[in-house]
Amino acid sequence: MDDEMMICSFAKINITLDVLRRREDGYHEVKMIMQTVSLHDKIRVRKLKGGIRLSINLPYLPTDSKNLAYKAAQLFFEKTGVQGGAKIQIEKHIPVAAGLAGGSGNAAAVLLALNELYHTELSRERLAEIGLEIGADVPYCIYGGTMLAEGIGENLTWLPQMPQCYVVLVKPQISVSTKKVYETLDMKQVAEHPDTNGVIRALEQKDIKEVSIRMFNVLQQVTEQMHPEIAEIRNRFMEFGAEGTIMSGSGPTVFGIFEEKAVAERTYQAMQQCYQETFLVETITERNGIGR
Repeated sequence: MDDEMMICSFAKINITLDVLRRREDGYHEVKMIMQTVSLHDKIRVRKLKGGIRLSINLPYLPTDSKNLAYKAAQLFFEKTGVQGGAKIQIEKHIPVAAGLAGGSGNAAAVLLALNELYHTELSRERLAEIGLEIGADVPYCIYGGTMLAEGIGENLTWLPQMPQCYVVLVKPQISVSTKKVYETLDMKQVAEHPDTNGVIRALEQKDIKEVSIRMFNVLQQVTEQMHPEIAEIRNRFMEFGAEGTIMSGSGPTVFGIFEEKAVAERTYQAMQQCYQETFLVETITERNGIGR
């Protein structure tokens, strides 16, 4: 049907996350390498004559303008002047408030889908500009793949694609406030920063081991002080034979990188015994998941 489409909204992980300074506007300037993984939500978008209707398979999530997908539809119609509406159905699989850009990815997917359905032919750059008004991770989610994000996350540069590998994600049953993590971060206390250039060189050489051992997230120490369980999960990943392991975003999701599928599968099965929200996924190079 030309008035309806299905789109996949992929999760992201942070290979590196560096915070450079706190800006006068309250935002933090960051430098981070982001990577798309195969864990995804499914979103069905249908044209309506008017209005926005949003439904989600998780009853505790908002279905009004507090939801980033709803906000994305609102902004799309506002910015384009298109007279129309949208019915949006989201089937969530990405854990909520997990440091995996689930909400930002949903917003990006809605913008991509509406652009296609209404034939507005907005460029990716323009969609990313609109997305930035929704959240700092939305521009990256418009593109996906392996990218360096700078500024507050809106200045994006393509990097060599990360070699295909296996990723085990563990989201412990704890809540983390991104705002609180950034507020708690004391830049004077940050003794170590990611070797971002070293990671980029390893990506150029397609060396997953070198990428993995250089992964680093400056927010990890802050979140670990609040929730020591994060350090415990990382230790278990290393015991199981991960090439490297860090927390994604402001947490609480922790992931391990594995070259060998068998080792990843063993780790996944063991972690699943303790953590309900455990996923075995792969790195992917897909820029988006549009499909009718």
